[in-house]
Amino acid sequence: MTSQPAPTPSPLLSRINELAAGMREVRHDLHRHPELAYGEKRTAALVAKLLREWGIEVHEGIGKTGVVGVIGAGSADRAIGLRADMDALPIHETSGAPYASVHPGVAHSCGHDGHTAMLLCAARYLAETRRFDGRVHLLFQPAEEGLAGAKAMIEDGLFERFPCAEVYALHNWPTLPAGTIATRAGPIMGASDRFTIRVRGTGGHAAMPHLASDTVLCAAQIVTGAHTLIARRIDPAATAVLSITRIEGGSSHNVLPPEVLLAGTVRSFDPAVQEKIEATLREWVDLTAKAAGCSASLEYVRVYPATVNDPACAQHALDAATALFGKALRVDSPTGTAEDFSFMLQRVPGAYIWVGSRKGQSSPSLHHPSFDFNDEALPAGAALLASLAERRLAA
Repeated sequence: MTSQPAPTPSPLLSRINELAAGMREVRHDLHRHPELAYGEKRTAALVAKLLREWGIEVHEGIGKTGVVGVIGAGSADRAIGLRADMDALPIHETSGAPYASVHPGVAHSCGHDGHTAMLLCAARYLAETRRFDGRVHLLFQPAEEGLAGAKAMIEDGLFERFPCAEVYALHNWPTLPAGTIATRAGPIMGASDRFTIRVRGTGGHAAMPHLASDTVLCAAQIVTGAHTLIARRIDPAATAVLSITRIEGGSSHNVLPPEVLLAGTVRSFDPAVQEKIEATLREWVDLTAKAAGCSASLEYVRVYPATVNDPACAQHALDAATALFGKALRVDSPTGTAEDFSFMLQRVPGAYIWVGSRKGQSSPSLHHPSFDFNDEALPAGAALLASLAERRLAA
């Protein structure tokens, strides 16, 4: 923790607090009308409309439904990017909020409505004041939840069309007190891999297992052994987790099924460790199946890479937060959850930052049906984004 006496509220923070009241209404509207990945048409249209009303240059349809706003001031060529994700989750909301989702089975259970509102609030402030020299690129991104909207925007020419010297993103964090700013140098979120294992055999009568190959027993042995691979085949100093989360097979109490399906996830922070886990899992699946008289296949998909902060950019974020609020939290260790902002950080130096959003003593976790973004976190996130733009593009 770095701290100093709380500063007198700056003109930036005072104005952001004034703007935040209106942004809460926008946030509630977004929450009421959630949209899934690459279907964020209403959300993107609202974002584009507001940006244009504030005199901001707007580009639509980037990475399918992404929106980029450009605010320029002065004559410098330097630009930074500020990113917010816009998509919701396929979850039925149970928050009870008066602005709860009107779409059954779709909800903003990760707070992306809050992220969008924070960036909009910062955008309005920056468009009013323009106390910087260069360009701010406002990156409103689709499809963070599993469908790699950041990658889609990049492949659509994001950084060629809107070059950025640095890029920053925020995510609300319900385990931290509302408004707390936290980040760290290096890995902050894990790489997300998923795998599917299919164990195949001849099947047969459960009373005569000697005439069949027991896919259920083989699958059980794969599960048991797979959960020891990190403990026994990966350096103890490395951080990683493997979890098998799904088992399917069989339809009767007295039939050995011809196929059993297993599925799960791997989280890691080092590409070398990631490679070793995949290779070791493949070896274990293959050898276990052969020993049981079965065959097995492994489909292994690398979904998102680890989110790795540039040390200097992480420090810029901590410095900006300390100047604004008198303190900032330097996170001790990363979390295994994943984030597709990682694709942007592979292309441009930057930092991923947590903004505390806890309500009272505790809050529902991200992706919980009753989760609702805490509006108390909105001014802090918006102020930090605006401050990063002003500080990194100081005239």
